[in-house]
Amino acid sequence: MRRSRRRGLVKERILMVASAVLVLGSLTATGLWLGRDRSTQDEGYVVDLSAIENNTTAGLNEEDDVHLAESVTQGASTQDDLDYDPYFQETNSQKVENPDQSESESMSDGTGQESADSEKKEQDTKDQGTEKQEEAKLASTDQEENTTALSTAMQPALTFSDSDTLVWPIVGNILVNYSMDKTVYFPTLQQYKYNPAIIIQANEGDLITAASAGKVSSVFTDPQIGNAITMELGGGYEVTYGQLANILVSEGSYVAAGDVIAEVASPTKYFSVEGTNVYFKLTKDGEPVNPLTKLN
Repeated sequence: MRRSRRRGLVKERILMVASAVLVLGSLTATGLWLGRDRSTQDEGYVVDLSAIENNTTAGLNEEDDVHLAESVTQGASTQDDLDYDPYFQETNSQKVENPDQSESESMSDGTGQESADSEKKEQDTKDQGTEKQEEAKLASTDQEENTTALSTAMQPALTFSDSDTLVWPIVGNILVNYSMDKTVYFPTLQQYKYNPAIIIQANEGDLITAASAGKVSSVFTDPQIGNAITMELGGGYEVTYGQLANILVSEGSYVAAGDVIAEVASPTKYFSVEGTNVYFKLTKDGEPVNPLTKLN
């Protein structure tokens, strides 16, 4: 029984060795065959340096060099597409288009269009505002013209004539009478003078009324007659009131006959002896007229 086992082990070892030899032989044959094919393939890619040298010595013209460079470049770009970058654009090249650039240009065109539209809208808004302002100005101008026309229409006509009369601005005695043909005596000055007005006695604080309808042409202060008012009556006539206080009218205003225009003031130093009074003067075309000829 032991012998049979030994025989079996020997057979197994022989089989193993034979199998190993067979495998090694197969691998060796395969390697030799593959090496032969590779040498054949390498022979196809052998560069003939002698031919290149001969061509160099013979000399290539510039046109052949250009064709050779173009063929090499074209072949390389055709054989390997990974070497080509579609986003690359040579400097100063007008033939190659950059997709990103065209897209950015289109986006910029869109942005420019939007900005142009917004600017146009802003300009339209400004134009509308300007038109509204102009319309408002025209409306205000028309309103002013209408107001002026209305105020002018409402202004009383100054039609005082030679036949019209005056009312007394205040009731009182005449302290110094009108006199332009001869001189009269002024007690305060202690001298004789011409007097183009009448000096009416009054009490301080008494109300002074308008002797006729008219327009206030001047409000002023004079050393002799104090605070005073000049009014236009129409027909070239003007009347002046002096020795006034608390004047109630202003230049350019219109008053009716009998309207209160001021109060009686304390007399100036030129009339301290005569006492409190109202200075009342009437002129036509600048020449003094005796007020007593017009007063009722």
